[in-house]
Amino acid sequence: MKIAILGKPFDEETLPFVQALLDDLVARRTDIIIVESFRTYLDNRLRLPEAIGTFRRGDSLRGVQFVFSIGGDGTLLDTVTYVGALQIPILGINTGRLGFLATITTAHIAQAIDALFKGHFVIEERSLIRVDTDPEVFDGINFGLNEFSISKRDTSSMIVVHTYIDGEYLNSYWADGLIVATPTGSTGYSLSCGGPVMLPQTNNFIIAPVCPHNLNVRPLIVPDRSVISFEIEGRSNNFLLSLDSRAVPVDAGIQIAVRRETFAARLVKLNHVNFLSTLRSKLNWGLDRRNPAGVPL
Repeated sequence: MKIAILGKPFDEETLPFVQALLDDLVARRTDIIIVESFRTYLDNRLRLPEAIGTFRRGDSLRGVQFVFSIGGDGTLLDTVTYVGALQIPILGINTGRLGFLATITTAHIAQAIDALFKGHFVIEERSLIRVDTDPEVFDGINFGLNEFSISKRDTSSMIVVHTYIDGEYLNSYWADGLIVATPTGSTGYSLSCGGPVMLPQTNNFIIAPVCPHNLNVRPLIVPDRSVISFEIEGRSNNFLLSLDSRAVPVDAGIQIAVRRETFAARLVKLNHVNFLSTLRSKLNWGLDRRNPAGVPL
């Protein structure tokens, strides 16, 4: 089996768990490659086997069976951009804070690897959002797992985002910005702006304004087969486009269209982990002094 590993710096107490992960994979005669920047970080901290290879962004990952993402949800979002259309299954190991996407804790790494090699897991497909702009601004990596957003930049004044669905006028949003979120992204930025939580299998997008001037403007759910396009205006000639964790400044007049990507992200889920259990644990649903265990009453 061949496994690629991406990661971000982590706390010192996490080092023994990552060392155990590598040792376990080597004991199973796994072919391991590590993204170059993470390999450099690990070099003086862990005992790395000599046979471990490296790769960079843009290198082909063909032949890799699984990709391990070691970090938080942001690391997993970045990992999706490395995998792209290859749709290699991703296992998220959480060394960060929240862990909505990277659900494997350090204490369960050994259990996760054992389940992976025994085939005791499921693959969960997550839809991606694609952003086409003229001119191109995302350097060819114009897809994301969570959300796309338009926001003001370098000014306290609101912006106006004229929004169209399949060429038909929807609304002009007077706001600090506008978000288009996937079902996966419904528990992220969109949620903080009053958007609903959607199950991952839902075939929809959420359009959610950020701090709208008109309080009767609410988040809207639209089919993800729609093409959503925008025109932006404001007192400033500069705005900010964000796609997951990547943000770029743009000039007024840029053409923007959003749609569902033709390929998906594939996340490895162990049999005891599912979206509903993650919701309960991460959002503290069901926690009540009258019901401390979160058991349905």
